[in-house]
Amino acid sequence: MQLVPTNEEVIALLRETGALRDGHFEYPNGMHANEYLQVALAFRYYQHAKVLSVGLSRRLRADPEIRAMIKELSIVCPNNTAGLPIGYGVAEALRVHQTYWAEKDTETGPMRFRQFLEPHKGEKVLLVDDVLRTGNRLTELRTLLESYGAQVVGLAVAVYQPNPTIADFGKLPLFYLAKMDAMYYKDSASCELCKKGVKVEKVWS
Repeated sequence: MQLVPTNEEVIALLRETGALRDGHFEYPNGMHANEYLQVALAFRYYQHAKVLSVGLSRRLRADPEIRAMIKELSIVCPNNTAGLPIGYGVAEALRVHQTYWAEKDTETGPMRFRQFLEPHKGEKVLLVDDVLRTGNRLTELRTLLESYGAQVVGLAVAVYQPNPTIADFGKLPLFYLAKMDAMYYKDSASCELCKKGVKVEKVWS
């Protein structure tokens, strides 16, 4: 495998670990898809976690603007099963200034920082997560950081898997190791897999 794994190598790694599955899946928001991705399953294995984290860090280091600010850069990630591991993995590989996270008290509540943990005005922040689909989570995290006056300088994810409702991040640079194009349907009524009678598996939130 290369220093920065290819798109095909990342997908093969995800399949090998069971993180990527083919079938008929219904997401909590009602959308249907022909594949399911849970990057956290790949992070069970140290070797694979290292490949994804270091590979993404090298993709970031290749960008001259990111490389120039590494010593003062903060990485912020969502507090979820894969966001935290890849956030800290990339931070270790890049040797950034600091790493921290935002979380929710409840599933539907707003994101917040823990007591004594908050960004400062002008702080340069890179948002890191495992996968980018709708962009809702990263949009909320960006809004939270900017409310403190922090400067979000980019987004970095292991897998870019955009669905039809993906958020618009404007000119904010996006870094990723692999891009995957799943077939999404907004609901069961429009789902071709449902029409063919393919058994559906509901995905947990």
